[in-house]
Amino acid sequence: MVAAKRKRHAAPTAAAVPSPPPNGLTNPQENSEVIDAPNAYRASPDSDVDQRLAPGPIKSEAGSESPLSDVPDVEPPAKKRNTKKGAAKAGAAIKKEKEDVATETTPAKKTPVKKAAKDDMDDPEAEDEEEAGEEELSAALGRPPPVNSDYLPLPWKGRLGYACLNTYLRYSTPPVFASRTCRIASILEHRHPLRDPNEPEHPTKNRPDREQPASIERGQKYVEALGVANARDVIKMLRWNDKYGIKFMRLSSEMFPFASHEEYGYKLAPFASEVLAEVGKVVAELGHRVTTHPGQFTQLGSPRKQVIDNALRDLAFHDEMLSLLKLPEQMDRDAVMILHLGGVFGDKVATLDRFRENYKALPQSVKNRLVLENDDVSWSVHELLPVCEELNIPMVLDYHHHNIIFDSEQLREGTADIMNLYPRIKATWDKKGIKQKMHYSEPTPAAITGRQRRKHNPRVATLPPCADDMDLMIEAKDKEQAVFELMKTFKLPGYNTFNDIIPHVRNDDNKMAMQASNKKKATPKKKGKKVKDEDEEIEDDEEGAVNGETAALVPEEEVGMGGPEGRVYWPPGMEDWLRPKKREVKPKAAPGSAKKVTPAQKRKALADAVALEAAVKEQHESDEDAAEAATPATKKAKEALKQRAAAARAKSDALQNATAPPAAASAPAPATTTKSAPKRKTPAPKVKKEKEEKVEVTPPTSDDAESELELNSSEEDAPAKAPKRPARAGARSSGRANKSKVSYQEADVSMDED
Repeated sequence: MVAAKRKRHAAPTAAAVPSPPPNGLTNPQENSEVIDAPNAYRASPDSDVDQRLAPGPIKSEAGSESPLSDVPDVEPPAKKRNTKKGAAKAGAAIKKEKEDVATETTPAKKTPVKKAAKDDMDDPEAEDEEEAGEEELSAALGRPPPVNSDYLPLPWKGRLGYACLNTYLRYSTPPVFASRTCRIASILEHRHPLRDPNEPEHPTKNRPDREQPASIERGQKYVEALGVANARDVIKMLRWNDKYGIKFMRLSSEMFPFASHEEYGYKLAPFASEVLAEVGKVVAELGHRVTTHPGQFTQLGSPRKQVIDNALRDLAFHDEMLSLLKLPEQMDRDAVMILHLGGVFGDKVATLDRFRENYKALPQSVKNRLVLENDDVSWSVHELLPVCEELNIPMVLDYHHHNIIFDSEQLREGTADIMNLYPRIKATWDKKGIKQKMHYSEPTPAAITGRQRRKHNPRVATLPPCADDMDLMIEAKDKEQAVFELMKTFKLPGYNTFNDIIPHVRNDDNKMAMQASNKKKATPKKKGKKVKDEDEEIEDDEEGAVNGETAALVPEEEVGMGGPEGRVYWPPGMEDWLRPKKREVKPKAAPGSAKKVTPAQKRKALADAVALEAAVKEQHESDEDAAEAATPATKKAKEALKQRAAAARAKSDALQNATAPPAAASAPAPATTTKSAPKRKTPAPKVKKEKEEKVEVTPPTSDDAESELELNSSEEDAPAKAPKRPARAGARSSGRANKSKVSYQEADVSMDED
């Protein structure tokens, strides 16, 4: 295994940089296997991961996959209680190892590691959620107050920088960031060929086929594609920084995933030399400074050989990455690697001796770049500065760490007393001809104890009392936004180049235009039988215009650059502005609650009511005289028609009163059914006059007169009984009597003629 591994490290795979991989392969928005490396979201390598800014999953199993994470000493094994049971387990493990020897090495069972000692180099911010005890709080509150200098390095002539990740570009479309990584399981999967080798890889449609034989080189190309994509995005980040006055940046140590891994590690020169040279060319063109910061588990003072071997590989990887940038001589010297001395392992003197021994064995190129930084757990400035002076190692002063770990016998907490050591610290840089740099961050406002104060504040409020031409790395969780905050506060160069972003809106990418283009390409859906309301159609038209039917594509070099107004700043706590607005799901209306009525629905209801009432009126006027011959079924149908008209009018009135003001009535309301009954009785007097005229022309007989008298009396009583049908029936019976009289007269005439 070792021989094969060395052979893979030495064998070059290509002479030039590979062509850019398909965007879908390295885009986490399209490929769920591409995830964010955790260290890029830390304010510094020894702080916690900031989950607020992570748009997707962050790799969290590094401890189980990488030997670099195995820093705490292994605890002595517990006494065996059941020897037979242990022997049985061991036999099963041996059997399994024999079965898997032809494929892969069986991963060892993860042994639970006890919590490291207080002065070991663990994650200092991982304990900030623990509640402090009363004694710890009392001791913290009773400590002497810090003594800070009131000096401000203004006017500012130096360079401000941030670490690894640009929060604005990370949420661009497509995202721009240099810390793509994956899980080892993805590497193993991509050792198999694609299902269709003639087509590019697709996250769902064209995946690796596990049934086909695996190839180590094929899986290696997958990891290399992620590294090349990360390096190309560094160029975009550098030009973005230059546009807004930021000329200092820390490169991500996770730019090339697993490059320093014991089993899956690889060299960069065979495939990344060209793309890294392009990065270095941009750095030199813009006059920026780039540095790196290996992780907290890269230690040279550990008593464990495995940790030292891992650290040597990690330092060699960082040195190769910086060397392949091919920077000018001074810029190359300034591209340093910051390192913490690490844990104390129970004995600081012995740890320093091991560090001296291991440092002397480093390659000269690594020594030229290595600088030491004071930490907030074990090593103070007073303990590191003599070692740096002895071994000719520049020292980075971290103000935040110094205010937590310092020698209380020689100075006080704060920035005032540490200024006395400035000349000695600067001399360690001048001796090697490297431009000095410092780190600055602040604790959260609510922090009291030392453990709580290790947690970095998202932004800083002031500048430290450093030289006005210092290269100052701002180690804050809001990354480039923390630099913008200082620019705004002190009107530093570049403060007028950026403006607030519009919440949830991006005008500097092609997301909206691409969505509109996809809508045009999609086949139109057939319209259903149900016609849309006019208001909904208008809203669809407006939405289509906004989504990009008239929007122009943003040039590739301008994507993510903030647009002409430079809208790249988001206020503190407003990281949600970076994300698209969440879709609001309106709750369903409760049963019986009034629904929203559109104007089209109100107009339709009013038209229906008017049409029904007109039909009822026309039917009444045309069929009134013939109603005497109507059957009961016809009468029932007419009554139903009246009820429908009344219901339609009631519905129209309800819709009009629900949402529209009273003045919105556009048409005069016709008479309601309650008032139409008396009007339908108006033809009755005309019938009476006709009958009276006929009586004058043809005098009735005595019997007919009596019957007509009775009918007329019933007609006179009809207005009092207007709603009742019998009144109209009585009036119409008088017409039949008159017709019978006429027939009698004809009969008399015929008799006389005879």
